[in-house]
Amino acid sequence: MSNNQQAVSEMIFKLEDRPSAAKAFFAALQHLMAIFVGIVTPAIVISGAVGFSTEVSSYLISMSLFVSGVATFIQCRKIGPIGSGILSIQGTSFTFLSLCIGIGLSVKAAGGSEGEMLASIFGTCLLASPVEMIFSRFVPLLNKIITPLVSGIVVTLIGLSLIKVGLTDVGGGAWLLAHKPESFANAQNLTLAAIVLVVIILFNRSSNKWLRMGAIVFGLVAGYVAAALLGKVDFSSVSKLELIALPIPFKFGMAISWPHLIPMALLFLVTTVESMGDLTATSMVSGEPVEGELYMKRISGGILGDGINSALAAVFNTFPNTTFSQNNGVIQMTGVASRYVGYWIAGLLVLFGIFPVIGGVFSVIPSSVLGGATLIMFGTVAAAGIRIIASSIIDRRGVLIMAISFALGLGVVFVPQVLQAFPPFFKGVFSSAITTGGLTAILLNIILPRSFHEQPAAGSMEDMV
Repeated sequence: MSNNQQAVSEMIFKLEDRPSAAKAFFAALQHLMAIFVGIVTPAIVISGAVGFSTEVSSYLISMSLFVSGVATFIQCRKIGPIGSGILSIQGTSFTFLSLCIGIGLSVKAAGGSEGEMLASIFGTCLLASPVEMIFSRFVPLLNKIITPLVSGIVVTLIGLSLIKVGLTDVGGGAWLLAHKPESFANAQNLTLAAIVLVVIILFNRSSNKWLRMGAIVFGLVAGYVAAALLGKVDFSSVSKLELIALPIPFKFGMAISWPHLIPMALLFLVTTVESMGDLTATSMVSGEPVEGELYMKRISGGILGDGINSALAAVFNTFPNTTFSQNNGVIQMTGVASRYVGYWIAGLLVLFGIFPVIGGVFSVIPSSVLGGATLIMFGTVAAAGIRIIASSIIDRRGVLIMAISFALGLGVVFVPQVLQAFPPFFKGVFSSAITTGGLTAILLNIILPRSFHEQPAAGSMEDMV
């Protein structure tokens, strides 16, 4: 029996089935448990890294939920050529997190306000989002340029770049490090991060699939409660929030950070490839075709939806969206692949998004509590990149591409002075590990001749070289 035949036989509700309202609502809640933290975390991390106020942070979280709901509806409903038409859930992408922080900090260093930082982030995202829309029309060609080796290198660099952010949160956050370094990484902060870390590990290793699925949620709740008991959670700012958060287009205006435009376009290219994998996996676990004309239409429509949804995210004041792979596990566990469940998920996300108090509760999570969770999440991103690399045969050519890409990508971060002779624009472009390493991987993958007789590398480093 093939994977698809097995998936069909295990489905309780297939793609076009319409579960009752009660069953659809319950299935939607299970998806929300798996994706909620992932949707709001980028806004929380970016807010903490660049120093946004509780009001701004809460609004960003609200818009992340709102746009994810609208984007999920578009993907599941399929409007014309836009959307996959399968149970594909959209959420805020971790891929862009490091670059968005970089844009915000560069504007802040130039004396920019909160609004100016966000205007530059969203404007740059909006201008680069057509990259994904364009490449959605050339999926077969893209497969030849962005191979698993290239996408794996970029994803690994993204994870490695974010680990510094996670570890900074573990110690108490960027603000504490800058203004009260003597209190950074004190016993209290490290203990709170450790509580979250341990709880996540314990639940993740549970034999109960529902406990595993909610491991990060349970870890954050445990850390949140512990922090509240220690008096480290200030709810006073939450009570001052407005009752309803209205999705106002371009609330913070729009600007372009030109040095970050090329890196942003590269990330949209990488996201295109990631979405191809996620949509293929969703089709497979739903018992739908993973080859042929219908499959290709769904992949192209899903990637086009990704690009348009990311543009919508920029317009409505949040960060780029992408397909979430977490829901594939929920589909497998529940046997529910009905796209009509996606309408319920979308409705609940929009509902949560228009009430700022939900974003406010998340925005006051102490940095050390958040760090305990994001350290694992960002490490997992790096591990996912390694797994993507491992899915291809690594011969001497592959090792060379990896070696040069990682060396240059991480090198410009470890020794930024190496770029001091570059003009400011190019210095801004190549100061990112993701950009330098990613562009290097793409270029080498194109120009280095392929050798079919080389064997997979093994043994010592000398043997690899």
